[in-house]
Amino acid sequence: MKKNRFTYKKSGVNIDAANKFVKFIANISSKKEGNKKFNNIGGFGSITNIPNNIKNPKIVACTDGVGTKIEIANLLNKYDTIGIDLVAMSVNDLIVQGAKPLFFLDYISINKIDLKKMRSIIKGIVKGCKISQCSLVGGETAEMPGTYEKGKFDIAGFAVGVVDSKKLLNKKKIKKNDLILAVPSNGLHSNGFSLVRYLIEKKKVDIKKNLFLRKELIKPTKIYVKEILNLNKKNLLNGCANITGGGLAENISRIIPDNLSAEVDLNKIKTLKIFKWLKKNNISENEMLKTFNCGVGFCLIINPKNIEKIHKYFSKEHKPYIIGKITSGKNKVKLNGYIDWLQ
Repeated sequence: MKKNRFTYKKSGVNIDAANKFVKFIANISSKKEGNKKFNNIGGFGSITNIPNNIKNPKIVACTDGVGTKIEIANLLNKYDTIGIDLVAMSVNDLIVQGAKPLFFLDYISINKIDLKKMRSIIKGIVKGCKISQCSLVGGETAEMPGTYEKGKFDIAGFAVGVVDSKKLLNKKKIKKNDLILAVPSNGLHSNGFSLVRYLIEKKKVDIKKNLFLRKELIKPTKIYVKEILNLNKKNLLNGCANITGGGLAENISRIIPDNLSAEVDLNKIKTLKIFKWLKKNNISENEMLKTFNCGVGFCLIINPKNIEKIHKYFSKEHKPYIIGKITSGKNKVKLNGYIDWLQ
């Protein structure tokens, strides 16, 4: 009779496996942080310090996921980079306000706990936090049989940061004649993958055999925390925008005051090979611009006199360059010209 008893494990949820995973997270995050004082992973809540050197602190919070890039990870059976993507998608939004990331929490929901796969994901999250100079203080793992197909999962997360009210970046700082600089992306980042996957399916492209696509499609999102925080610390920024879903026009428009316009010269954009490959597969320029970053991962809005000072904070590969300026006008963003997809 006992062998027929109903158990949580028989329903598809393995609490023992989940507990092993929590111990792994606590161990790896403690080693990376080098400080166990406030490590409460596995408890009901996580504790962290608020910097005491900020006179008028404002808390900033952002949340996001990595979308269907997860399906690329599944297809390639490679999970050690999408955790970096997950952190990047939140912290790159935080720094738009000038906030320093303090901590990050993740949420992983999966059909069945696969410790090898989930350890790879967490290692990526820890690496993303290290690049972002913030702490992984906790999260949640949900085993959800029946909700996800075999091998399927989703990840999401949120970051909390802090900024001194005097260093807060907002629309009020943006002025007429400011320059708009493009900070290069390192690829697709984590946007537009539903279109990418649709194209690959229709074209019957085997990305496992295509070395270029295999490398490009799983490449983790560039994290801009160090550079942007250094610029804001030196009062070299009037505004900035993280170029994610919606592309240049939609994301830049979110930071432009009502009485001003951002005029962007598309001819000046230095795009990347992956976007040229996408464009030649019968995707219109308009569709490219509203779906992908097209080579511009981040935009800076600056006083023209600061351009030389700004360059020294970036590597040669990601050095910002001018793509436009702020003018008077009611149109938040004007995209002029065309990207040279053959350059």
